Amino acid sequence: MTTKIKLSLAATENHNDIDKIRHSIYAAELGQFVPCSSGLLHDRPDVKSIYIKAIENGNLIGFVGITPPDSPRYSIDHYLSRSDIPVPFDAHLFEIRALTVIDSFRGSVAAPALMYAAFRWIQEKGGKTVIAIGHEKVTPMYARLGMQSFGSMFNCGDLEYELLSAPVENIETELTRFKSRLKRLEQQLDWQLNIPFRPTVECYHGGAFFDAIGNTFDDLARRNEIINADVLDAWFPPCPEAQQVLHEHLGWIMRTSPPNHAEGLVQTIAAVRGVKPDNILAGGGSSPLIFLAFRHWLTTESKVLLLDPTYGEYVHVLEKVVGCKVERFNLFREDGYELDTERFADKLKEGFDQVVWVNPNSPTGRHVARSEVEKTVRQCPVTTRVWMDETYVEYAGKGESLEGFAAQSSNVVVVKSMSKVYGLSGLRVGYLCGSPNVLAPLRGLTPPWSVSLPAQMAATKALEHPEYYDQCYRETHRLRAQFVHELKELGITEIIPGVANFVLFHLPDHSSDGSTVVQQCREQGLFIRDASEMGTGMSDRAIRIAVKDATTNQRILDILRDAMIHDSRNNVDGAGSSIYVKGGSS
Repeated sequence: MTTKIKLSLAATENHNDIDKIRHSIYAAELGQFVPCSSGLLHDRPDVKSIYIKAIENGNLIGFVGITPPDSPRYSIDHYLSRSDIPVPFDAHLFEIRALTVIDSFRGSVAAPALMYAAFRWIQEKGGKTVIAIGHEKVTPMYARLGMQSFGSMFNCGDLEYELLSAPVENIETELTRFKSRLKRLEQQLDWQLNIPFRPTVECYHGGAFFDAIGNTFDDLARRNEIINADVLDAWFPPCPEAQQVLHEHLGWIMRTSPPNHAEGLVQTIAAVRGVKPDNILAGGGSSPLIFLAFRHWLTTESKVLLLDPTYGEYVHVLEKVVGCKVERFNLFREDGYELDTERFADKLKEGFDQVVWVNPNSPTGRHVARSEVEKTVRQCPVTTRVWMDETYVEYAGKGESLEGFAAQSSNVVVVKSMSKVYGLSGLRVGYLCGSPNVLAPLRGLTPPWSVSLPAQMAATKALEHPEYYDQCYRETHRLRAQFVHELKELGITEIIPGVANFVLFHLPDHSSDGSTVVQQCREQGLFIRDASEMGTGMSDRAIRIAVKDATTNQRILDILRDAMIHDSRNNVDGAGSSIYVKGGSS
């Protein structure tokens, strides 16, 4: 196994190991400074930099300096006048300098790793602008991060240098294009900096299409030009009765407060699902219920098991919000991400505070039959809470929900969203089904009016008209099957079998990664999901697309075909090439 490169901050009081490499490169190799008998080249006393070191097998192989705003001077001050540098010299300006890698590691991941580490350090310290001076060997790497040259050139030693700069937000935006490469980089590093490898952000759910439509809703006609297949909204509208009740009473609905705890909706859910009202807790979609329940039930000491890959909100809430001890049960690409229930049942016996099971799973679409789920759950210790997410279960067929089982259980809770299967994503309504004793503590934490009046009314009507939705589900399966057939015609053969309203597949090996194809599609108004980071074992060619109506599906296929053709012709971006670094000016 290849040894990982360790990245860590250098001690502030002793830089002899850095100064030794600095001397061997800047003095002996590049002739920028006069060699000295000590073999050490010390930093300028008026430039106070923080150094990040790259270490392999205990040996220093490279470093990069960061000059913060409180330094007496920046290194660029020794070469250029500030009046010639078109950036604000304020409390948010940071300099990246002296990016250096020893000869035997030039062309390795060391230089990109140091560059990324410097950017992340600046980002975490509140930097707004980054400046650097680079020679011809390193400027391509700076350019790939979105840094631009100002045309200010000067010579030092045998090399010509130029001034580069970029706002931090531009660099962050540029880095989103290289998600799969960052994932590989992370796996090659022993990251020991006191900052996270990636910025802490909200869980990404897709929905980038709204940026193209306009988040201020100024011109909703744009929605006719945009295909929102990166989220899994239903392709069909809600039943006519749900639309009619809102249309007829819209003015009254908009100005009227709803029933405090959606009492009428709860009664309808209970009647349709064959359980009692006290088995149901309504909420404004499944996400608020996840946040509510997990933050009440779990602590930093809780041990939780979840599938991998699975719906990303769970990883986010468990690891970033609650801070649980999360263990992943890996589903393997070579098995089509199918869940081995026998192996899973054995794992459950190890004893967890909670297990999260999405069925049908997302992003894979794989489904385990209810009979097999019940058999597996019965083997789980009663001290382990089983959280069943059945957002897509209606697509799996009648009688597949575990709601009746959960209502009689002391440790099983089912969460249901009415977004994806009832065409109500914009209204946000969902519910929990479980034992009254399990749900009772959560009721006291649920604020009044958590489900809006239009959501309550539309959801009630939707539940009262199952025949309409049964027809929609049958048509969804037909559309999905046709879409899969057409994907195969495009040369995409690794398509994951599923039952829900979306398709997960892997692009052919000869194509570029998913993020590149996704970006090409966006430029043509098609928004699809790069699934490479939706699980630890996903490839960088994994893509997920929501099933739409027949006409829209054809548009998706046409744009995807063009993107793949464009990608095959332009499959050279330099990001995977070796980077030869002799060191930046000191």
